[in-house]
Amino acid sequence: MEPKSTTPPPPVPVLGAPVGYPPPGVYPGAAAAAGYPHAPALYAPPPPPPPAVSAASQQAAAQQQMQQLQAFWAEQYREIEATTDFKNHNLPLARIKKIMKADEDVRMIAAEAPVVFARACEMFILELTHRGWAHAEENKRRTLQKSDIAAAIARTEVFDFLVDIVPRDEAKDAEAAVAAGMQHPAAGMPTADGMGYYYVPQQ
Repeated sequence: MEPKSTTPPPPVPVLGAPVGYPPPGVYPGAAAAAGYPHAPALYAPPPPPPPAVSAASQQAAAQQQMQQLQAFWAEQYREIEATTDFKNHNLPLARIKKIMKADEDVRMIAAEAPVVFARACEMFILELTHRGWAHAEENKRRTLQKSDIAAAIARTEVFDFLVDIVPRDEAKDAEAAVAAGMQHPAAGMPTADGMGYYYVPQQ
C-alpha cells in the first residue's frame, strides 16, 4: 500500500483566474532585485568593458608595422640583387608553367618566365602573410587565421582583386572596425591600415 499524503492536491487552474505570487525568499534573484542586497544574486554581474585603446597607441602600432614592412621590402630587394642561383626554387616551375599555359593565347614560354613568376609568387605570399600577421598581432593572437588574410586583403588597396576570392566574416569585421574606430562609411569595412603599399626605389 502507498502512504497517503497529508497535503491537499493543487487546485485545478481556472482560465483567467488570478495567480498568487510565491512567498518571499523562494527566488533569490527576485529578492535581490526587490532591494534586498543581502540576498545572493541569481546571475553574476556582467564583466566591465575592456579599456579603450588610445589613438596614440594605435598610431604607434601602425608606425611600427609600417617600419617592419619597409624593412621586409628592403630585405627582399637585397635578396633579389644577390641571387645567383636560378636552379632551385621554393615553388614548382612545372606547376607555374601549367598555370601560364591555361591562357589559350600563350603558345611558347621562355625558360626565364616561370623563374620570374616563381619569385614573384613567393614575394606575394610573403607580403600577404606579413600583413596578415600584423592583423593577428593587433588581435593579440599568435596563430595566423583566414580572417587575418582576409583583413589584410581588405585593408590593402593593391589586393582588391582578391576581395571576392577571400570573403570576410562580416559580423566580426564590423565589430572590430567599430571597436577600432575606423569604420568605412560605405561597406562597414575598416579603412586603410596605415601600412601603405609602396615600391622600393632602385638605388
